[in-house]
Amino acid sequence: MSANKLRWPSGLVSLGRLIRRNRLGAVALIMLAVAILMAVFAPWIAPYDPEASLRVTIDDIFARPSRAHILGTDDGGKDVFSAFVYGARVSLAVGFTASLISMVLGGSIGLVAGFYGGRLGNVLMRLTDIFLVIPDLPLMIVIVAILGPSIWNIIFVIGILGWTGTARLVRAQALSVKERQFVTRARAIGAGNFHILRRHIFPLVLPLMLANTVLVISLSILSESTLSFLGLGDPTTLSWGGMLNFAFTRGAISAGAWWALVMPGLGIVWVVLACTLFGNTLEEALNPRLQSHHLQGEEEMIVHKAQAQAVGR
Repeated sequence: MSANKLRWPSGLVSLGRLIRRNRLGAVALIMLAVAILMAVFAPWIAPYDPEASLRVTIDDIFARPSRAHILGTDDGGKDVFSAFVYGARVSLAVGFTASLISMVLGGSIGLVAGFYGGRLGNVLMRLTDIFLVIPDLPLMIVIVAILGPSIWNIIFVIGILGWTGTARLVRAQALSVKERQFVTRARAIGAGNFHILRRHIFPLVLPLMLANTVLVISLSILSESTLSFLGLGDPTTLSWGGMLNFAFTRGAISAGAWWALVMPGLGIVWVVLACTLFGNTLEEALNPRLQSHHLQGEEEMIVHKAQAQAVGR
């Protein structure tokens, strides 16, 4: 029986049990689902279209929360709640897409380095170490400033700079899996390296990659928000980081418009916290290094009453 038929059911069962026992994991999953549903159904949730042209007066700029605008208006007289709902689309899209790039790139490098090893593995790990020691944020700022403030440039930069942790994690797991007995048996019957890597190594590493990807999503959203807050975001799209940038640069603090600052900041904290807690729950369920030792038996030792009495004597 192949490894993928053994691992996935047990991993999913342990994940379900852990979520039922871990209240933080369940809460994080609900928080993440709320954010995703809000982004998907934004046209039905938002009362106004943030891209629509409006005729505003001086009283409409940074207007306080009211029945017409439950979270007030921004510097352009537009509804903050509508901008907040639509901004979730861009922030989540950047986070998920950039983390997908990081997972594919880091997972591929980690699998090759861990399975093949040798000079190829050393070269790949030294390359990973070089990317690890480079400060991410300054390099992101430089690259985005050179390429231009585009949403795809931001996704590309975050994706190619966020794969190092995944690569090291996957490499460590691949080194462990390739020494297991079923891999040795597959080699003995003539299975090639690519077949072993695809059918036996990758299915056991994939759950750990997915758990780490959830953690990378939070870092990607933070990076996008930071770049947008610094004025390097795509000016044609609306994100939570862009909302913070507009609020700070256009006088929200001096006007006392706290609602223009609190909502996008709360959205960032909400999603980052949800991804972090749920990622830790996934890792706890799927990472074998955080579970019991592989030599530890699952069945409890039974001591007969007579033996116990003998030991007591």
